[in-house]
Amino acid sequence: MRSLCAALLLIASLAVQASDLDQRVERLARELRCVVCNGQSVAESNAQLALDLKALLREGLAAGRSEDELRAELVQRYGEQVLFRPGLHAGTAPLWFGPLALLAAGGLIYWRQARREGPVRKGPA
Repeated sequence: MRSLCAALLLIASLAVQASDLDQRVERLARELRCVVCNGQSVAESNAQLALDLKALLREGLAAGRSEDELRAELVQRYGEQVLFRPGLHAGTAPLWFGPLALLAAGGLIYWRQARREGPVRKGPA
């Protein structure tokens, strides 16, 4: 009877660990962009590369590697575009600040054009 209870506890423990591993793989796969598909995460994609990456993530996490180690390995292999949220450094600064710079340039052009034309005058009433 004791061995049966111990076996059941072991099975339940393994099921919980597998569920935890599945959740970690899924969370990490949602942070990674599928380099084959446009705009899909590895978790959403059905491309063969995405399936291979999910298997790689599962094996790495099961082997005790950290999520940061796996992320760094994938960035080294595929570049920063594999991350949905790339880090801020010299190579990715245009991605972070480019839209703001374009908006500021457009505002400056608009302001200079409006200043050059002067106030709008209405014709005779």
